[in-house]
Amino acid sequence: MSSDMRMPAVVGPDAQGVTGTGPHVESGTAPVAGGELYYEAAGAGPVLVLLHEGMLDRTMWDEQFDRLARTGHRVIRYDARGHGRSSPVDGDYAHHEDLRALLGHLGVGHATLIGHSHGARVALDTALTYPDAVAALVLAAPGISGRTFSDPFLLHHIREQVAAVSAPGGVTLFIEHFLRMWVDGPHRDPAAVDPVLRERVRATAAATVTAHAEGMGRGTALEAGAADRLADIRVPTLVMDGDLDSTDISANAHAVALAVPGARRARIPAAGHMVHLENAEEFDRELAGFLRGAAY
Repeated sequence: MSSDMRMPAVVGPDAQGVTGTGPHVESGTAPVAGGELYYEAAGAGPVLVLLHEGMLDRTMWDEQFDRLARTGHRVIRYDARGHGRSSPVDGDYAHHEDLRALLGHLGVGHATLIGHSHGARVALDTALTYPDAVAALVLAAPGISGRTFSDPFLLHHIREQVAAVSAPGGVTLFIEHFLRMWVDGPHRDPAAVDPVLRERVRATAAATVTAHAEGMGRGTALEAGAADRLADIRVPTLVMDGDLDSTDISANAHAVALAVPGARRARIPAAGHMVHLENAEEFDRELAGFLRGAAY
């Protein structure tokens, strides 16, 4: 049976990534150019789409997926190409085009996009390329296409990641530098970070590398160049960043708040890059307030 003919499955409340008392979850695959995306959806109401960080997958949103599906929303989360259960990279592609194809497959014409890090980068590109499909934006620890890294802390660990690829124990080192950048951040040693959180992210990143290593470097992700176009965004926008994150991410959040008309920035205390997990209470409070006030 071809991927575009697969019927969504109804997954019970004990499915992976969903708590035992959570809502029933619909799951399936959506065809995209050269592959397919694995998705899950739950709840009813205005549509929210959760977009995950690079090297991770949809399960980074476990807590918010469950909560939001209980509060009058239809919540969709998916694994981006080259992540989780979705197709590996095999040629050039565009994440925002993949998202548009997923929304079309699910019959969604209008959605609020909630993106973390690289997921925020994809959300911005989608809002610029398909403005009629986006009702509002929530950008957590945002990346922005067209902006380069300049924080010495990040640049150091990026160089070490590149070197780790050809070093003995390269996968372990590669993932450790990912954790240093995007879990610990520049202001903390690993020992100062919740070990459960660190292990959760490590395990997901390791699974991504293991499952999708062959696709790394086999295609280029085409982007919309949002850095110079932020003022063109015309939807309600909330941007959140942790006070323990890198200067590059803080600068991205500031750029969005400054350039996007009407955008609001919330600085989340006691949180690094994984802002929605390190201070979930404050993150969820800001998100809930924004969703109440956003026009769908």
